[in-house]
Amino acid sequence: MREFTWVDGERTIVFGPARVEALGGPGYTLLTTPRAAAAAPAIAEAAGAVHHVGPGHVHELAGALLGEVRGDRLVALGGGRVVDVAKALAAADGSARAMAVPTTLSGAEMTRGHRHAVGVPEETPRVRPAVVLCDPALAASQPEPELAASSLNALGHAVEGPCTVRANPVATLAAHEAARLIAAGWSGEAPDRETLALGALLAGYVIDSTGLGLHHVLAQTLVRVAGAGHGPANAAMLPHTIGALAERTPEAIAALDAAVPDGLVAVARRIAERAGARSLREIGVDPGTLEACADAAAARPQLANTPPAAGREEILALYEAALGSAQNRHERV
Repeated sequence: MREFTWVDGERTIVFGPARVEALGGPGYTLLTTPRAAAAAPAIAEAAGAVHHVGPGHVHELAGALLGEVRGDRLVALGGGRVVDVAKALAAADGSARAMAVPTTLSGAEMTRGHRHAVGVPEETPRVRPAVVLCDPALAASQPEPELAASSLNALGHAVEGPCTVRANPVATLAAHEAARLIAAGWSGEAPDRETLALGALLAGYVIDSTGLGLHHVLAQTLVRVAGAGHGPANAAMLPHTIGALAERTPEAIAALDAAVPDGLVAVARRIAERAGARSLREIGVDPGTLEACADAAAARPQLANTPPAAGREEILALYEAALGSAQNRHERV
């Protein structure tokens, strides 16, 4: 394993085995799921208190736990939903530190992006984990189809970052390496889980630096409005949104294309096939929801981060192309 410790401002990122010592020792408050706790029993057993985070929306889940979760170290052992709940609770507390041990490639452990708990004022400062403990055996522990979908969420971070108005040279370099690693991680018959974990970690760094834009607005809206899974929504949309981003920032996408064999669209399609997410139909999205999804997505202010901000007509066309019912005018050969 390529172990390293990376001190980045107020946070410490450890890439290596999931050791309790990296979290400051036993006695922390743990937020997790049964699957994640079973995958990392040493992390679960060292907790002073354990709270299971079920399915649902982050702001509601965190709101329900306000007043119940206590402690100065809130450790999230799980995927993006669990990590975001821990961040929301730390933000609401104001003094607790969030820490993260990811079990998916969501990248949530690397960002301060999260919804606030119900009842917490919107102006409350958001937080990112003070400690990130990325053990590749955990971060890339999902079964292959779910891992492939999660990989395309991470690749979406790497693709979109250099296209936003906040793009910068350091984040762009990280994006190129993240894209290369994620493509390499799916180049063989079996996924290279350590390579995927490192690629997703770097991609999370990218999107924390640059912010979200067109691709993630469309994917997140499918989750919130159409009930799609987070990873599958990213997987089904990315081959289509790459072209839309290329129309806005052709040099950025061309440079990313050069970083991966066969180009971004081919890589995204290959991984989406392994995820079982070649189209919105395949992941169970009801075509009747796409009009509402386009309405909701068009209202998102983050679209301005990848100018010109996509309008409703373009968004609906992208959704319909991803559904498989229309030719995508952004499709790149």
